[in-house]
Amino acid sequence: MTAAAGAPPIVFVHGTRFSAGQWSPQLAALQEDFRVAAVDLPGHGARSAQPWSLDAATEIIASAVDSLDCGPALVVGHSLGGYASLEFARHCPERLRGLVLAGASASTCGPWATPYRWVAELVPRLPADRLTRWNDRLLRRLYSPEVVDATIRSGYAFHALPAAWGEVLGRFDADAMRHVAAPVLILNGEKDTVFRSGERDFVRAHPHARIELIPRARHLANFDDPDAFTDAVRRFARQLPVPG
Repeated sequence: MTAAAGAPPIVFVHGTRFSAGQWSPQLAALQEDFRVAAVDLPGHGARSAQPWSLDAATEIIASAVDSLDCGPALVVGHSLGGYASLEFARHCPERLRGLVLAGASASTCGPWATPYRWVAELVPRLPADRLTRWNDRLLRRLYSPEVVDATIRSGYAFHALPAAWGEVLGRFDADAMRHVAAPVLILNGEKDTVFRSGERDFVRAHPHARIELIPRARHLANFDDPDAFTDAVRRFARQLPVPG
């Protein structure tokens, strides 16, 4: 793994039920120019047996930043991983050089959260093997093998969903941006209307935040258009101020 002088290390944080495998297209494309890593959150991937908590997620992200040994990092979080990255930004500002929130710019407070509470309660009642087959078929129908094979191989953390979203729901809104000391890119799929719902409020709450949309992409924007997503991360990384 090599990195250009002054380039920030980049840590990727996956979304609900997925794992570090979600980021395989981005890792492959960026590793020549940046030191990169992707984490498994508690209860997900290789950490399937670890109980979920935002505190544990923060520690995992911090450890990944430290492991790259290049100072503060650009952290890229998708959906659940975006909210975990906001928590990391609040607790570990000295380790953060920049933040990309992808599909994580909706308030998790108030009436918006109600359907997600229902989903979190419903998922444990469904057989995990049925959910796995449904997810495998969906990903294979929508995306090419090079985009989703790593995600499919890593399996899905359905068992962690109630605890993860149970802690996230009711906790995050635009005010969370006030705790982020680094520049922020809100990177959403154009058609991800639910998780775009608060993007303007999130931007207004931070002095150095901007919005970029991936055309025609939905919630899984890094799957829908891996090249455009990667390019947006690359450009943002190169624009970040060099510490000191």
